[in-house]
Amino acid sequence: MCRSIKTLRPPALPEAATDEEIRAAALQYVRKVSGFRAPAAHNREAFDHAVDQIAQATATLLADLEIRGRTPAAG
Repeated sequence: MCRSIKTLRPPALPEAATDEEIRAAALQYVRKVSGFRAPAAHNREAFDHAVDQIAQATATLLADLEIRGRTPAAG
């Protein structure tokens, strides 16, 4: 696992993860998997699309998780 990706769910974070924290984790994941810190221009669209999709999936995962001792978020 990429060490720069931190746990984004309670109790690791006292509050819900922000959009910026979720996107940063998605970016680190895509960088690790692709092997590129920054893609070449011809790969930029695919790289950015992957970050967007992973950020969305991560936000959904975090919203759907049931954490013991916590009530589900209203929404």
